[in-house]
Amino acid sequence: MTQLHQDYLEALRRELVPALGCTEPIAIAYAAARARALLGCFPEHMTVSCSGNIIKNVKGVIVPTTGDLRGIDTSALLGALAGDPERKMEVLSTVKPEDVERVRALRGTGVCTVKPLLGTANLHIIVEVEGQGHTALVEIVDAHTNIVREERDGEVLFRAEGSAVQKEQARRQQMTVAQIYDFACTAPLEELKAVLKDQVEYNLTIAEEGLRRDYGVGVGRTLLSGGEQDARRKAVAYAAAGSDARMSGCVLPVVVNSGSGNQGMTVSLPVIVYAREMGMEEERLYRALALSNLVAIYQKSFLGELSAYCGVVSAACGSAAGLAYLCGEGLEVISDTIINTIANVSGMVCDGAKPSCAAKIATAVEAGFLGLDMARRGHVFHEGEGLVQRDVDATIAAFGRMGREGMRSTDREILSIMVGE
Repeated sequence: MTQLHQDYLEALRRELVPALGCTEPIAIAYAAARARALLGCFPEHMTVSCSGNIIKNVKGVIVPTTGDLRGIDTSALLGALAGDPERKMEVLSTVKPEDVERVRALRGTGVCTVKPLLGTANLHIIVEVEGQGHTALVEIVDAHTNIVREERDGEVLFRAEGSAVQKEQARRQQMTVAQIYDFACTAPLEELKAVLKDQVEYNLTIAEEGLRRDYGVGVGRTLLSGGEQDARRKAVAYAAAGSDARMSGCVLPVVVNSGSGNQGMTVSLPVIVYAREMGMEEERLYRALALSNLVAIYQKSFLGELSAYCGVVSAACGSAAGLAYLCGEGLEVISDTIINTIANVSGMVCDGAKPSCAAKIATAVEAGFLGLDMARRGHVFHEGEGLVQRDVDATIAAFGRMGREGMRSTDREILSIMVGE
């Protein structure tokens, strides 16, 4: 395998990891659990400072294992009380009912203070704790488990030099859709299965749970309630149903993409379900998933993990590419499908994690199917039509710039509205 292929396989290994619950509350819980470990006891007081994108993504989503509790303070208190920092994005998997009841009693007592964190990083968390005459601090920047600083009693125990996350994003911006397609077509199947099999199992399981029970506003169940049960309808419904469950506190884990469970489900479930419904062979499924995941990772390298640009758009572009592969299409149609999809729904904004994310997923996946239908008929949006550029890679970069730089003021306004300013 070439060095380029090894790099692409490593990108999949890094980004496709299990997470229990919405990743922003989990990141706070992880930082708090790590701070408690440094302190050596449950804190007498803790201060949690968060960037705007963390605040908006925690505000409306249920913290997993709590049943019905929301909020930064809940996430931090539960992480400090019962979280296992060694489990990272599954930090709350060891929580017991009595832990939740203790957190319920602690909320509003002043033990935990929450502050906004001003700065340029969209994903930024600082947890400061004190107890038994000692203090500790943990800081996370740019990625949900990317600890850049740890302190105890004012002594710096660890500090990262430079941003490894930003360097990795810059490396991934050198990807191309053609290279990703070549990797998906030629990488050893055993290597792909090793990194993708958990995504198939975990994400399908939570989608089935979302269809089985009445979570959130039931977008997935609604999509299948009208009697239409073909492969395309199911592909959309399963992706939405996974989000229905996850946004409403389901404790089943998902395999994320680019730090997001919703994106992990959007990029995978339409491909998994469509392949299953159409009776396609296992190898075709895994190669389509490799393509889908890497197309999403490539797009997110321009956007960053959090922004005002809804990440399920990038994920739906990925799943649309994977669906095109399943249908036997080559590089040209796959590239045109991505252009058609991104040019259609790129204006979808992120206003936090909450039940309506499931509806946005359904809309984005439907747009992916439309983009594929157009591309298969030889239709694609052309350079100069809006932000569409000369080819698929330049188009991805242009929309990434719009989402990361052009929507900064939109991001601030969304947050102001959400917090009632």
